[in-house]
Amino acid sequence: MSGGRKLNSEERILWGKVAKSTRAFKERWTDLAAFEAEEEAHAAEVEKSKPALPREVAEPVTEQSRTAKKPAGYHYPLEKPTKKKLAKGRLAIEARLDLHGLFQGEAHDLLLDFIYRAHERGLRHVLVITGKGSSMGSEGALRRAVPLWFSKAEFRFLISSYEWAARHHGGEGALYVRLARTERTER
Repeated sequence: MSGGRKLNSEERILWGKVAKSTRAFKERWTDLAAFEAEEEAHAAEVEKSKPALPREVAEPVTEQSRTAKKPAGYHYPLEKPTKKKLAKGRLAIEARLDLHGLFQGEAHDLLLDFIYRAHERGLRHVLVITGKGSSMGSEGALRRAVPLWFSKAEFRFLISSYEWAARHHGGEGALYVRLARTERTER
């Protein structure tokens, strides 16, 4: 980049994403190489400016820590292609549960029963509608609680992943839930 103003860090990040998603003309390879070299130098400069952690806080990286699994109860997010297909209707939502207006105790029992029955029937994708909450400036109680319930032991083996739904399915007041495969549907 010759002349003009320098990019700030946010603009550099955005430009880097754009640059990686395009192909350069053959005669522009030198400009691209210069840009990449400048980006690497900037990244090294930023890395140097970070304060070092005290020795007692930094933990050595061992082979065991690299291969350690996610903590129990952790669900991976739904894959982007799967979420897009669900949002566009190309992948069927096989069942829905609306928890609007229920107390947490009722909602928990109903949700557990619904997820268990859907899992037993071999369903893969369901929609759980929690609602967004009616209080001004606060999230709904069920909207906060349902993702926490999914990490508990009674739900853990039933659910593979979950993600907030697309806007027309309820947005952040609903969840797409991918159920774990049952033994008879595994390949």
